[in-house]
Amino acid sequence: MDPALEPQPIAADGSVAIGMDAEPAPPPRSGRARKAPREPLSHAALVAELASGIAFTAEKLVRDDTGVADMKLLNAALKELRYAFRVFARYRGIRKVSTFGSARTPADHPAYRQAHEFARRIADEHGFMVITGAGGGIMRACNEGSGRERSFGINIRLPFEQAPNEFIYRDPKLVNFKYFFTRKLMFVKEADAIALFPGGFGTHDEGFEALTLLQTGKSKLVPVVFVDAPGGHYWKQWRDYVVDHLLDESLISPADMRLFKVTDDVEEAVAEITTFYRRYHSSRYVRDRLVVRLVEPLSDVRLAALNEEFADIVVGDPIVQTTVLPEEAGEPEIAHLPRLVFEFGRRQFGRLRMLIDAINAP
Repeated sequence: MDPALEPQPIAADGSVAIGMDAEPAPPPRSGRARKAPREPLSHAALVAELASGIAFTAEKLVRDDTGVADMKLLNAALKELRYAFRVFARYRGIRKVSTFGSARTPADHPAYRQAHEFARRIADEHGFMVITGAGGGIMRACNEGSGRERSFGINIRLPFEQAPNEFIYRDPKLVNFKYFFTRKLMFVKEADAIALFPGGFGTHDEGFEALTLLQTGKSKLVPVVFVDAPGGHYWKQWRDYVVDHLLDESLISPADMRLFKVTDDVEEAVAEITTFYRRYHSSRYVRDRLVVRLVEPLSDVRLAALNEEFADIVVGDPIVQTTVLPEEAGEPEIAHLPRLVFEFGRRQFGRLRMLIDAINAP
Protein backbone atom coordinates (compact mmCIF):
# COMPACT_ATOMS: atom_id res chain seq x y z
CA MET A 1 0.00 0.00 0.00
CA ASP A 2 1.10 3.57 -0.70
CA PRO A 3 2.83 4.80 2.52
CA ALA A 4 0.72 7.96 2.33
CA LEU A 5 -2.36 5.81 2.86
CA GLU A 6 -1.14 4.15 6.04
CA PRO A 7 -3.33 4.77 9.13
CA GLN A 8 -2.83 8.25 10.52
CA PRO A 9 -2.62 9.17 14.22
CA ILE A 10 -5.75 10.64 15.73
CA ALA A 11 -5.33 14.15 17.15
CA ALA A 12 -4.87 14.19 20.90
CA ASP A 13 -8.00 16.26 21.46
CA GLY A 14 -10.11 13.82 19.43
CA SER A 15 -11.82 16.71 17.63
CA VAL A 16 -14.29 15.87 14.90
CA ALA A 17 -15.88 19.32 14.75
CA ILE A 18 -16.80 20.64 11.32
CA GLY A 19 -14.80 23.54 10.04
CA MET A 20 -12.72 25.94 12.06
CA ASP A 21 -14.96 25.89 15.13
CA ALA A 22 -12.85 23.61 17.28
CA GLU A 23 -14.22 25.68 20.15
CA PRO A 24 -17.67 27.29 20.37
CA ALA A 25 -18.05 30.88 19.25
CA PRO A 26 -17.50 33.38 22.07
CA PRO A 27 -20.60 34.77 23.80
CA PRO A 28 -21.51 38.44 23.33
CA ARG A 29 -19.21 40.67 25.27
CA SER A 30 -20.46 42.22 28.48
CA GLY A 31 -19.03 43.94 31.50
CA ARG A 32 -18.65 40.63 33.33
CA ALA A 33 -15.21 39.13 33.74
CA ARG A 34 -14.41 36.17 31.54
CA LYS A 35 -13.82 32.78 33.04
CA ALA A 36 -10.22 31.68 32.96
CA PRO A 37 -9.68 28.95 30.34
CA ARG A 38 -9.36 25.50 31.85
CA GLU A 39 -6.35 23.32 31.27
CA PRO A 40 -6.58 21.20 28.09
CA LEU A 41 -7.81 17.67 28.76
CA SER A 42 -6.00 14.57 27.56
CA HIS A 43 -7.47 12.77 24.56
CA ALA A 44 -8.95 10.00 26.74
CA ALA A 45 -10.39 12.44 29.27
CA LEU A 46 -11.97 14.59 26.57
CA VAL A 47 -13.53 11.60 24.81
CA ALA A 48 -14.91 10.34 28.14
CA GLU A 49 -16.37 13.75 28.95
CA LEU A 50 -18.06 14.07 25.55
CA ALA A 51 -19.39 10.49 25.71
CA SER A 52 -20.87 11.30 29.11
CA GLY A 53 -22.61 14.28 27.55
CA ILE A 54 -24.09 12.08 24.82
CA ALA A 55 -25.35 9.63 27.43
CA PHE A 56 -26.87 12.49 29.46
CA THR A 57 -28.68 13.77 26.37
CA ALA A 58 -30.05 10.25 25.77
CA GLU A 59 -31.36 10.15 29.34
CA LYS A 60 -33.12 13.46 28.80
CA LEU A 61 -34.73 12.11 25.64
CA VAL A 62 -36.27 9.35 27.76
CA ARG A 63 -37.45 11.86 30.37
CA ASP A 64 -38.94 13.98 27.59
CA ASP A 65 -41.03 10.98 26.51
CA THR A 66 -39.60 11.26 23.00
CA GLY A 67 -41.54 9.29 20.41
CA VAL A 68 -40.35 5.93 19.13
CA ALA A 69 -39.94 7.21 15.54
CA ASP A 70 -37.73 10.08 16.71
CA MET A 71 -35.64 7.75 18.87
CA LYS A 72 -35.19 5.36 15.92
CA LEU A 73 -34.03 8.27 13.75
CA LEU A 74 -31.49 9.43 16.34
CA ASN A 75 -30.24 5.93 17.01
CA ALA A 76 -29.75 5.14 13.32
CA ALA A 77 -28.07 8.50 12.63
CA LEU A 78 -25.65 8.07 15.54
CA LYS A 79 -24.74 4.55 14.38
CA GLU A 80 -24.15 5.77 10.82
CA LEU A 81 -21.92 8.61 11.97
CA ARG A 82 -19.93 6.42 14.37
CA TYR A 83 -19.15 3.97 11.61
CA ALA A 84 -18.27 6.73 9.12
CA PHE A 85 -15.97 8.42 11.67
CA ARG A 86 -14.15 5.12 12.14
CA VAL A 87 -13.67 4.60 8.39
CA PHE A 88 -12.32 8.11 7.78
CA ALA A 89 -10.17 8.28 10.93
CA ARG A 90 -7.43 6.13 9.37
CA TYR A 91 -6.95 8.71 6.60
CA ARG A 92 -7.18 11.91 8.63
CA GLY A 93 -3.76 13.13 7.51
CA ILE A 94 -4.57 12.96 3.77
CA ARG A 95 -6.36 15.76 1.94
CA LYS A 96 -9.62 14.81 0.21
CA VAL A 97 -11.91 16.29 -2.42
CA SER A 98 -15.66 15.63 -2.37
CA THR A 99 -17.11 15.29 -5.86
CA PHE A 100 -20.71 15.63 -7.04
CA GLY A 101 -22.53 15.12 -10.32
CA SER A 102 -25.30 13.21 -12.04
CA ALA A 103 -25.75 9.46 -11.57
CA ARG A 104 -27.25 9.37 -15.08
CA THR A 105 -24.25 10.60 -17.10
CA PRO A 106 -23.15 7.86 -19.58
CA ALA A 107 -19.51 6.84 -19.88
CA ASP A 108 -19.20 8.32 -23.39
CA HIS A 109 -20.39 11.79 -22.31
CA PRO A 110 -17.81 14.63 -22.27
CA ALA A 111 -18.72 15.44 -18.65
CA TYR A 112 -17.95 11.83 -17.64
CA ARG A 113 -14.55 11.97 -19.31
CA GLN A 114 -13.87 15.35 -17.68
CA ALA A 115 -14.71 14.00 -14.21
CA HIS A 116 -12.56 10.92 -14.81
CA GLU A 117 -9.56 13.04 -15.83
CA PHE A 118 -10.02 15.45 -12.93
CA ALA A 119 -10.11 12.61 -10.39
CA ARG A 120 -7.10 10.91 -11.97
CA ARG A 121 -4.98 14.05 -11.87
CA ILE A 122 -5.94 15.22 -8.39
CA ALA A 123 -5.21 11.74 -7.01
CA ASP A 124 -2.21 10.56 -9.05
CA GLU A 125 -0.39 13.87 -9.42
CA HIS A 126 -1.29 15.62 -6.16
CA GLY A 127 -2.00 12.86 -3.66
CA PHE A 128 -5.61 13.74 -2.81
CA MET A 129 -8.19 11.11 -2.05
CA VAL A 130 -11.56 11.38 -3.78
CA ILE A 131 -14.96 11.09 -2.09
CA THR A 132 -17.98 10.26 -4.25
CA GLY A 133 -21.57 9.26 -3.72
CA ALA A 134 -20.56 5.73 -4.84
CA GLY A 135 -23.20 5.50 -7.55
CA GLY A 136 -23.08 5.57 -11.34
CA GLY A 137 -22.45 8.39 -13.80
CA ILE A 138 -20.13 11.13 -12.56
CA MET A 139 -19.63 9.27 -9.27
CA ARG A 140 -18.42 6.19 -11.13
CA ALA A 141 -16.14 8.35 -13.28
CA CYS A 142 -14.45 9.85 -10.22
CA ASN A 143 -13.99 6.48 -8.48
CA GLU A 144 -12.59 5.02 -11.68
CA GLY A 145 -10.30 7.99 -12.28
CA SER A 146 -8.83 8.13 -8.79
CA GLY A 147 -8.62 4.36 -8.42
CA ARG A 148 -9.91 2.14 -5.64
CA GLU A 149 -6.98 2.79 -3.30
CA ARG A 150 -7.59 6.55 -3.29
CA SER A 151 -11.40 6.42 -3.35
CA PHE A 152 -14.15 6.70 -0.77
CA GLY A 153 -17.79 5.93 -1.48
CA ILE A 154 -20.57 7.50 0.55
CA ASN A 155 -23.62 5.66 -0.70
CA ILE A 156 -27.27 6.48 -0.01
CA ARG A 157 -29.69 3.57 0.13
CA LEU A 158 -32.41 4.27 -2.44
CA PRO A 159 -34.91 2.00 -4.20
CA PHE A 160 -33.46 3.12 -7.55
CA GLU A 161 -30.29 4.50 -9.19
CA GLN A 162 -27.92 4.06 -6.31
CA ALA A 163 -26.19 0.67 -6.13
CA PRO A 164 -22.44 1.13 -5.51
CA ASN A 165 -20.40 1.18 -8.70
CA GLU A 166 -17.87 -1.57 -9.38
CA PHE A 167 -14.87 0.65 -8.60
CA ILE A 168 -15.86 1.05 -4.92
CA TYR A 169 -18.12 -2.00 -4.39
CA ARG A 170 -17.13 -4.03 -1.31
CA ASP A 171 -14.25 -1.67 -0.57
CA PRO A 172 -13.69 -1.01 3.18
CA LYS A 173 -13.89 2.71 2.36
CA LEU A 174 -17.50 2.36 1.20
CA VAL A 175 -20.05 3.65 3.73
CA ASN A 176 -23.80 3.12 3.27
CA PHE A 177 -26.21 5.71 4.68
CA LYS A 178 -29.92 5.63 5.33
CA TYR A 179 -30.21 9.41 5.72
CA PHE A 180 -29.18 12.17 3.36
CA PHE A 181 -28.35 14.53 6.25
CA THR A 182 -25.74 12.22 7.80
CA ARG A 183 -24.27 11.52 4.38
CA LYS A 184 -24.06 15.23 3.52
CA LEU A 185 -22.44 15.90 6.87
CA MET A 186 -19.60 13.52 5.99
CA PHE A 187 -19.20 14.99 2.51
CA VAL A 188 -18.57 18.42 4.03
CA LYS A 189 -16.73 17.42 7.21
CA GLU A 190 -14.10 15.36 5.41
CA ALA A 191 -13.59 17.63 2.39
CA ASP A 192 -10.52 19.77 1.83
CA ALA A 193 -12.00 20.75 -1.54
CA ILE A 194 -15.28 20.32 -3.42
CA ALA A 195 -15.70 19.72 -7.17
CA LEU A 196 -19.09 19.71 -8.87
CA PHE A 197 -19.85 18.40 -12.35
CA PRO A 198 -23.17 18.74 -14.23
CA GLY A 199 -26.02 17.09 -12.34
CA GLY A 200 -29.62 17.28 -11.23
CA PHE A 201 -31.47 18.37 -8.10
CA GLY A 202 -29.03 16.59 -5.78
CA THR A 203 -25.96 18.23 -7.30
CA HIS A 204 -27.50 21.69 -7.00
CA ASP A 205 -28.59 20.96 -3.45
CA GLU A 206 -25.08 19.88 -2.49
CA GLY A 207 -23.47 22.84 -4.27
CA PHE A 208 -25.71 25.47 -2.71
CA GLU A 209 -25.43 23.88 0.72
CA ALA A 210 -21.64 23.91 0.48
CA LEU A 211 -21.69 27.59 -0.48
CA THR A 212 -24.15 28.40 2.32
CA LEU A 213 -21.92 26.73 4.89
CA LEU A 214 -18.88 28.61 3.59
CA GLN A 215 -20.71 31.94 3.46
CA THR A 216 -21.91 31.59 7.06
CA GLY A 217 -18.73 30.12 8.50
CA LYS A 218 -20.36 26.81 9.41
CA SER A 219 -17.70 24.83 7.58
CA LYS A 220 -14.00 25.34 7.12
CA LEU A 221 -13.01 27.38 4.09
CA VAL A 222 -12.17 25.09 1.18
CA PRO A 223 -11.90 25.67 -2.57
CA VAL A 224 -15.12 24.95 -4.48
CA VAL A 225 -14.91 24.46 -8.24
CA PHE A 226 -17.78 23.91 -10.70
CA VAL A 227 -16.42 21.97 -13.68
CA ASP A 228 -18.11 22.01 -17.09
CA ALA A 229 -17.36 19.62 -19.92
CA PRO A 230 -14.84 21.16 -22.36
CA GLY A 231 -16.65 23.97 -24.13
CA GLY A 232 -19.74 23.34 -22.01
CA HIS A 233 -22.05 25.98 -20.60
CA TYR A 234 -23.91 24.14 -17.80
CA TRP A 235 -22.18 25.89 -14.89
CA LYS A 236 -21.45 29.03 -16.88
CA GLN A 237 -25.19 29.62 -17.26
CA TRP A 238 -25.64 28.78 -13.57
CA ARG A 239 -23.06 31.44 -12.73
CA ASP A 240 -24.90 33.94 -14.95
CA TYR A 241 -28.05 33.21 -12.96
CA VAL A 242 -26.20 33.79 -9.68
CA VAL A 243 -24.87 37.13 -10.96
CA ASP A 244 -28.15 38.32 -12.48
CA HIS A 245 -30.52 37.26 -9.71
CA LEU A 246 -28.43 37.06 -6.53
CA LEU A 247 -25.49 39.43 -6.87
CA ASP A 248 -27.17 42.17 -8.89
CA GLU A 249 -30.20 42.06 -6.58
CA SER A 250 -27.86 42.44 -3.54
CA LEU A 251 -28.91 39.06 -2.16
CA ILE A 252 -25.23 38.13 -1.85
CA SER A 253 -22.15 40.33 -1.62
CA PRO A 254 -19.47 40.72 -4.32
CA ALA A 255 -16.95 38.96 -2.05
CA ASP A 256 -19.21 35.87 -1.96
CA MET A 257 -18.39 35.31 -5.62
CA ARG A 258 -14.85 34.49 -4.50
CA LEU A 259 -16.11 31.41 -2.64
CA PHE A 260 -16.26 29.40 -5.88
CA LYS A 261 -14.84 29.11 -9.38
CA VAL A 262 -16.44 27.99 -12.65
CA THR A 263 -14.26 26.46 -15.37
CA ASP A 264 -14.33 23.95 -18.22
CA ASP A 265 -10.61 23.22 -17.98
CA VAL A 266 -9.33 20.34 -15.83
CA GLU A 267 -5.93 21.93 -15.33
CA GLU A 268 -7.55 25.10 -14.05
CA ALA A 269 -9.86 23.11 -11.76
CA VAL A 270 -6.95 21.18 -10.27
CA ALA A 271 -4.92 24.39 -9.85
CA GLU A 272 -7.81 26.06 -8.01
CA ILE A 273 -7.56 23.34 -5.37
CA THR A 274 -3.82 22.86 -5.13
CA THR A 275 -3.02 26.59 -5.13
CA PHE A 276 -5.33 27.05 -2.13
CA TYR A 277 -2.84 24.97 -0.13
CA ARG A 278 0.32 26.54 -1.56
CA ARG A 279 1.06 28.44 1.67
CA TYR A 280 -2.19 28.13 3.63
CA HIS A 281 -2.49 24.95 5.71
CA SER A 282 -5.59 25.14 7.93
CA SER A 283 -7.48 27.32 10.42
CA ARG A 284 -9.21 27.10 13.76
CA TYR A 285 -10.64 29.41 16.38
CA VAL A 286 -9.14 29.79 19.81
CA ARG A 287 -11.90 31.58 21.69
CA ASP A 288 -12.29 34.93 19.88
CA ARG A 289 -9.13 34.63 17.77
CA LEU A 290 -8.74 33.04 14.35
CA VAL A 291 -5.52 31.06 14.01
CA VAL A 292 -4.35 30.56 10.42
CA ARG A 293 -1.64 27.90 10.06
CA LEU A 294 0.90 28.40 7.27
CA VAL A 295 3.23 26.03 5.46
CA GLU A 296 5.93 28.71 5.57
CA PRO A 297 6.21 32.11 7.30
CA LEU A 298 5.33 35.40 5.63
CA SER A 299 7.79 38.23 5.24
CA ASP A 300 7.27 41.39 7.30
CA VAL A 301 6.44 43.24 4.08
CA ARG A 302 3.75 40.70 3.12
CA LEU A 303 2.28 40.80 6.64
CA ALA A 304 2.09 44.59 6.58
CA ALA A 305 0.34 44.45 3.21
CA LEU A 306 -2.25 41.99 4.58
CA ASN A 307 -2.96 44.27 7.53
CA GLU A 308 -3.50 47.20 5.20
CA GLU A 309 -5.67 45.37 2.65
CA PHE A 310 -7.85 43.42 5.10
CA ALA A 311 -8.24 45.87 7.97
CA ASP A 312 -12.01 45.76 7.35
CA ILE A 313 -12.30 42.17 8.66
CA VAL A 314 -9.86 42.49 11.56
CA VAL A 315 -11.35 43.43 14.92
CA GLY A 316 -9.04 45.32 17.27
CA ASP A 317 -5.33 44.53 17.09
CA PRO A 318 -3.70 43.85 13.70
CA ILE A 319 -2.75 40.43 12.35
CA VAL A 320 0.38 39.08 14.03
CA GLN A 321 2.62 36.19 13.06
CA THR A 322 3.46 33.81 15.88
CA THR A 323 4.17 30.21 16.83
CA VAL A 324 1.79 27.54 18.11
CA LEU A 325 -0.67 28.65 20.80
CA PRO A 326 -0.94 26.71 24.09
CA GLU A 327 -4.57 25.88 23.29
CA GLU A 328 -3.42 23.94 20.20
CA ALA A 329 -1.59 21.34 22.28
CA GLY A 330 -3.90 18.63 20.93
CA GLU A 331 -2.37 18.87 17.44
CA PRO A 332 1.34 18.13 17.89
CA GLU A 333 1.76 17.04 14.27
CA ILE A 334 1.36 20.67 13.09
CA ALA A 335 2.88 22.43 16.10
CA HIS A 336 5.90 23.49 14.03
CA LEU A 337 3.86 25.56 11.56
CA PRO A 338 3.91 29.37 11.78
CA ARG A 339 0.60 31.08 12.56
CA LEU A 340 -1.26 34.27 11.72
CA VAL A 341 -3.49 35.28 14.62
CA PHE A 342 -6.20 37.95 14.74
CA GLU A 343 -9.76 38.52 15.84
CA PHE A 344 -12.06 37.98 12.88
CA GLY A 345 -15.57 39.43 12.86
CA ARG A 346 -17.01 36.12 11.55
CA ARG A 347 -19.20 37.80 8.98
CA GLN A 348 -17.40 38.38 5.68
CA PHE A 349 -16.16 34.92 4.78
CA GLY A 350 -15.77 35.86 1.14
CA ARG A 351 -13.24 38.46 2.28
CA LEU A 352 -11.56 35.83 4.44
CA ARG A 353 -11.20 33.68 1.32
CA MET A 354 -9.63 36.69 -0.40
CA LEU A 355 -7.16 36.96 2.49
CA ILE A 356 -6.20 33.31 2.02
CA ASP A 357 -5.71 33.95 -1.71
CA ALA A 358 -3.43 36.86 -0.83
CA ILE A 359 -1.45 34.61 1.54
CA ASN A 360 -1.03 32.06 -1.27
CA ALA A 361 -0.02 34.61 -3.91
CA PRO A 362 3.49 34.04 -5.34
